[in-house]
Amino acid sequence: MDQNLSHIDVFIDAMWLESGLSKNTLSAYRSDLSRFASFVDKVDLLAADASTIQGFLSHLMSQGAKSSSSARILSTLRRFYRYNLRQNQISVDPCAQIMSPKGGRPLPKSLSEAHVNALLAAPDINKDIGLRDRSMLETLYATGLRVSELVNLSLLEVNPDVGVVRIVGKGNKERLVPLGEQAIDWMQRYQAHARPNLLKKRQCDALFVTARGKGMTRQAFWYLIKKYAHLAGIDFELSPHTLRHAFATHLLNHGADLRSVQMLLGHADLSTTQIYTHIAMERLQGLHQQHHPRG
Repeated sequence: MDQNLSHIDVFIDAMWLESGLSKNTLSAYRSDLSRFASFVDKVDLLAADASTIQGFLSHLMSQGAKSSSSARILSTLRRFYRYNLRQNQISVDPCAQIMSPKGGRPLPKSLSEAHVNALLAAPDINKDIGLRDRSMLETLYATGLRVSELVNLSLLEVNPDVGVVRIVGKGNKERLVPLGEQAIDWMQRYQAHARPNLLKKRQCDALFVTARGKGMTRQAFWYLIKKYAHLAGIDFELSPHTLRHAFATHLLNHGADLRSVQMLLGHADLSTTQIYTHIAMERLQGLHQQHHPRG
């Protein structure tokens, strides 16, 4: 119904103004709310009660939705109704007493250090595009950036002399992330040779550019990663965050503390970062079993 579309539009606009959320996050909120609006049909979203929401979650599960997916949608509904409660559009939050669907949080698949080395070595650095791709992969692994943060890097946000990149991440929060010597070296080689050749005197503020003289897109970059994973002999599917997961896991495996990893990743909440401790713990348990006399 038109009224529900209006409720959704108002909420999305408010989230953009209040929190500066990314287009992808706002799009996910809109999709979740539109799905709920279709379920309630002609009922006003602001009139929905706890039983309606419980029914919606049960419907999702009956359709084969994973508990993690249902939990994400419930999180969207919670934010929607909390906003409307603050705006005095409703007097009771219908999500207040609803528990999140149970289900273990899946651990992200990570790459071993040998896998990462093979992936980084896959591009043909004798070609301009290969040198660009090597620089992008090195930068991603050295910094743990989100893919969207990587492809949106501008020349002004990189300071190779100091060895940092300035990132404006989720919620318009700014952070400085160290690059590391190898990433700086590959980035300087790319900027000195490959980037001018790709641009052919065209102007572009983006750090990483295509042969058309435009900034790299997220979709194009992850197509390249899958190609290089195949060349490197990596036989499992890479997700858009695989190198980011590897960055965090390898830091923890080599002794970094969780709070530092949180800052580097740009996580607002430490609980988001704690998922990586489980991955590192699996490795420590394996080492214990392998090397301890009573393992």
